[in-house]
Amino acid sequence: MSSKTKIVVLHLKELIYTGIFVVLGILFIILLFIMFRSDKETPEETPKAPETETGTEDGTQTPIYQPGAYRSAIYLEDETVEINLTVDETQIVSLTMTPVSDKISTLYPLLEPSFSTISEQICENQSLENITYAEEATYTSELLLEVIGDTLTKVQVP
Repeated sequence: MSSKTKIVVLHLKELIYTGIFVVLGILFIILLFIMFRSDKETPEETPKAPETETGTEDGTQTPIYQPGAYRSAIYLEDETVEINLTVDETQIVSLTMTPVSDKISTLYPLLEPSFSTISEQICENQSLENITYAEEATYTSELLLEVIGDTLTKVQVP
């Protein structure tokens, strides 16, 4: 009986390199699945301000807000953008943003136009409901609405 013996020579260095590349490939595939998985979360509702059409039987309006000027901050990069909200007892008087630096204007070009559009609508409607904004500024607008909504919630009369 003759059997031909086959000798396989494996170099340890090649085995180590192959093992490392296999592990990196598996990690890369896992990372791709994590990044591009389709978790469909329900969109969050826009924060709502309390209704301003409240009144008492004698015709006077019930206070909704604690009158004053309030500030909220948005931290972008190494800088802070402040949003100033002025309210009286029953309505939102004004909504302004501190001038942003050139760095923030360059990195976030949609911030100022989005804020301008949103603040006009909020002061006109006295509510955060039915606010419209450009599709390309969705994330910026939602961030601004969230900050403004949080501020309005804090200044409500308990």
